[in-house]
Amino acid sequence: MNVLLAEYTVAHDPSLAHEGAAMLSVLRASFERCGYEVVTPGPGDFGEEITRLAPSCDMGLVIAPDHLLSNYTFLLEQSTHNLGCGFMTAALCANKVQTGKILRDNGIPVPGEAGTGKRVIKPVKGCGAQGVRLSAGQPSDGEFAQEYIEGEHYSVSLIANRVIGDACLYFSGNSPVILAVNRQEIEIAPDGSFHYRGGETPVHPVRETEIAETAQKAVAVLGCQGYCGVDVVVADKVYVVDVNPRITTSLVGIAACMKEEIASLLIAASKGEGPKDVHLSGHVRFDTNGKVTRA
Repeated sequence: MNVLLAEYTVAHDPSLAHEGAAMLSVLRASFERCGYEVVTPGPGDFGEEITRLAPSCDMGLVIAPDHLLSNYTFLLEQSTHNLGCGFMTAALCANKVQTGKILRDNGIPVPGEAGTGKRVIKPVKGCGAQGVRLSAGQPSDGEFAQEYIEGEHYSVSLIANRVIGDACLYFSGNSPVILAVNRQEIEIAPDGSFHYRGGETPVHPVRETEIAETAQKAVAVLGCQGYCGVDVVVADKVYVVDVNPRITTSLVGIAACMKEEIASLLIAASKGEGPKDVHLSGHVRFDTNGKVTRA
């Protein structure tokens, strides 16, 4: 069977290509170990490549910056079985303002509106830490400002089952499975810009249960399916600062510790048959170039 792994940045975004290559390498190896032939797009127009290759593949997955993910996932879904989040949910999560409003309306803590002094300014539609900065200035067109939360940075990696019909994932009791809680290494440069440097996984902070449950509820409320990453800052509350409805760099570390194959988990979840838990052994550090070291 053939699987299309359509990773955008390797050929089209040099600033993120190192992270994209690391994620693609882990996914390719897992699918090949599971007996699948991996197909990847050529260097041409990314959308045209998906449209060309998807019909001959049994399934596929798009990995792309959040603001591009929905459009390319839509193209994939026209021709083959999608192993990731649906294109409509991907479009929702790409809008950080709308996502925050939905989470807040459902009782999930998110940073409030910026007050006086320094605030976090970020793109309404951005990817990771790109364009995110700590500043006393005003946001430009296409940006918004949030309250700056001083705290510990974590991400939660989850896989959510595909849901048939209008069933609510969270309130039906079919919660997304936690792969790992990961500590994030976030650097704030002298100019205020945020930079993601990788992290370590799995970690078990004192408030791990609260962190995990907050991430599960966020993913379920938004209707995410497949692999998702939820970024949080832990302070007086567990604040959700971003929801990524796609493969994230943390997978590089998780795959080095996890007994299960990520390929098998993605396929099972896409059929509504994902596991209730996974098994991890050891503890690793990972960077954005895909280097993994035992901690």
